[in-house]
Amino acid sequence: MPRTRDTYHHGDLRRALVDAGLAATRGRGATALGLREVTRQVGVSPNAAYRHFADRQALLFAVAREIQDRMAEQMRARMPAPGDIAPRDRARLRLRAVGLGYIAFAVAEPGWFETAFFGPGGEPEGVLRDAHDRLPPPFALLVEGLDGLVEAGGLSRERREGAEWACWSAVHGFAELVVHGPLRGQRPEQIDRWAERVVDDIISGIA
Repeated sequence: MPRTRDTYHHGDLRRALVDAGLAATRGRGATALGLREVTRQVGVSPNAAYRHFADRQALLFAVAREIQDRMAEQMRARMPAPGDIAPRDRARLRLRAVGLGYIAFAVAEPGWFETAFFGPGGEPEGVLRDAHDRLPPPFALLVEGLDGLVEAGGLSRERREGAEWACWSAVHGFAELVVHGPLRGQRPEQIDRWAERVVDDIISGIA
């Protein structure tokens, strides 16, 4: 049966709305997300969206969480495969992958990067905890990476306290310089070298 404004396969509607939100924000960021536009793309009336999302902010949060999941997948993809690596070296490489994966995602998907943590006007959208008191996956990987470095003997417990803010500030700031600032338009290979320098320096600095 074709989709109309009055009929829809109910099991798919929430997923379809999130997918439409992902498509809208990918190119233009969070400001491009509107309930009317999203429901028009899906082929239902705006009222149908309220069965799944209380308002635009609720849909934005769901879209942001999915983007965060995708960012975390990119971070994990850079982590070292199981092998004969010393625990301290493995922990350092895992933390390095977190930083480089974060920057790479921001550069490749600037619209999603903007949407992942901040909505219109710069207001945080569940940056630290969601409704179920869970850390966003990218931030959780950073915390796990730092804790793993402590366990491996590469970071003291004294230096561990607050280290996530130094790390996040460094990689997020560099990503903003590339996406919106004076580093925009630089050659990809140059950006990669600078990104490695930023991540390696911050890891060395906290240690």
